[in-house]
This record gives sequence, C-alpha cells and structure tokens, in this order.
Amino acid sequence: MTTGTALHAGLKPTLACAEAFSHTDFRPDLASFRVPTLIIHGTADKTVPIDAAGRAAAKGIASSTLIEYEGAPHGLNATESDRLTSDLLSFVRG
Repeated sequence: MTTGTALHAGLKPTLACAEAFSHTDFRPDLASFRVPTLIIHGTADKTVPIDAAGRAAAKGIASSTLIEYEGAPHGLNATESDRLTSDLLSFVRG
C-alpha cells in the first residue's frame, strides 16, 4: 500500500475505521469459518504485526493455510504483487 492510498478517504471515516479495528476482537468468530481460508502476511508488517493477526488467525481457523512473506511489509500487494498473484491462483485452483 502506498502512503497516498489512505488519503483518498476522509479523516473522520479513516479514524473511525482505525478505532474499530483496534478495539474489536474478532477471535471468537474464527472457529465459525467453514471454508478453506488463505492467509498471507508479511513478517515485517509494522501496521498489523504478524503474530497478532496472521499467525493468530491461522491458529483460530481450522482449515486455513498461512503463507508468510519473509521481510514483506503491510502493503505486500504492491511490493510482492507477482508472488501474491501466483499464491492466490494456486490456492484457488486447489
């Protein structure tokens, strides 16, 4: 993600979103997932740390696959776009 992406939203909804994400605990919902789930997370994500998000989600979702991108930041869709596309296609194709 580029730093300019967040500038497309207004300040009030951006702050409300950050508040909701930082104060809502979705962990109890993870056990309800009944479909194969792919989780891709960068190990260098400083915005949403991998231990608190990606790895925790993988532990809580029974049929999940976690792929860690070593050294990748929060916006890995921009920095790792080719690998991400390949991993998504592989997962969908099963």
